[in-house]
Amino acid sequence: MRSICFLGLDNYPLLNADYAAGYIGGESVQQTLLARAFVAAGYDVSMIVKDCGQSDEEVIDGIRVLKAFRPGHGIRGLRYVHPRTTQSLRALWKANADVYYQSCAGMLTGLTAAFCRLAGKRFVFRVASDADCIPGQHLVDTWYDRKIYEFGLRNNSLVAAQTDKQRNLLIKHYGIVANVINMVVEPPAERPPLTKDIDVLWVNNFRPLKRPELVAKLAIALPTARLAVIGGPCPGAERYYDQVADTLRSLPNVDVCGAVPYREVNNYFSRAKLFINTSEVEGFPNSFLQAWIRGLPVVSFFDPDSLIERENLGTVPETVDEMARTIKDLLGFPERLASKAACARAYAEQHFTPDAAVHRYIEAVQAGAHRSRT
Repeated sequence: MRSICFLGLDNYPLLNADYAAGYIGGESVQQTLLARAFVAAGYDVSMIVKDCGQSDEEVIDGIRVLKAFRPGHGIRGLRYVHPRTTQSLRALWKANADVYYQSCAGMLTGLTAAFCRLAGKRFVFRVASDADCIPGQHLVDTWYDRKIYEFGLRNNSLVAAQTDKQRNLLIKHYGIVANVINMVVEPPAERPPLTKDIDVLWVNNFRPLKRPELVAKLAIALPTARLAVIGGPCPGAERYYDQVADTLRSLPNVDVCGAVPYREVNNYFSRAKLFINTSEVEGFPNSFLQAWIRGLPVVSFFDPDSLIERENLGTVPETVDEMARTIKDLLGFPERLASKAACARAYAEQHFTPDAAVHRYIEAVQAGAHRSRT
């Protein structure tokens, strides 16, 4: 294993600051941080992204960046085949890597698996959400994309899961044994501000399953707390974003910041006292790591592998009312907040470094290659 290619169509805004206003999801952050870590470890790294109008090929931060297709281009009804499939295959072939890495359930999982099978390459699929592991719950639009995804799920060199829960779900529903590999967090480069002027921070993309409307209920229940909400609309959910954002803007103690580039959002984490998550479905949110590495306890309905409760990294309420009471309690007792903050920072520094993740992937891929030879 000397080279690795990451297939992450939405990653370009993280690589090129001129495009920083584009859509950025948690997996884009993870792929980009991991790609940079592989570069630092001495590997040849490439990344396939969508066509945003950039050059066909360029090198950014030591990563060879190749573009695939431009969304929406092509003849309607045929663009699924060309340019989407043809240009993706062209970029995969051009990368000519030993290992290909793709995450998030979708057609590209199956496409990458088929390419690697034909080209004699190794394929790593990274689970991005619990929904990726459960038939019928995949966040995939069409039945044929779901079938193509499941082909990729069953035809790879390695499936990497975020949590033991995901590993168990894959065994239960697909008979697939995944490797649990921790995510990566970028150590904070900025100096923390002298004052914490945000009591509660919410960062996510505005989608119904992320439930940003619950922040309005929390703001009403916590009139003296200052809340900041960061996130933009997902493609196709613009109307939903407008409705929820208008409701939040009507509340005097909520600052609606809209979409904030990744390079700037970490400053909000440093200014905050608590981070909250209101999602209905998650995998392992990248935002948890951004919070913990900066000493922010997480208050969330979702607790990956009971990590929050087990390691004292925040609290896990069951209802909105309970979440409001928990936030009020932590803000009102600084010593409790400080205790959880110290645990959060120490845990993130110990378990989520880029170097550790790179070594874990290398070991898992090489172990899989050895098993296939024997």
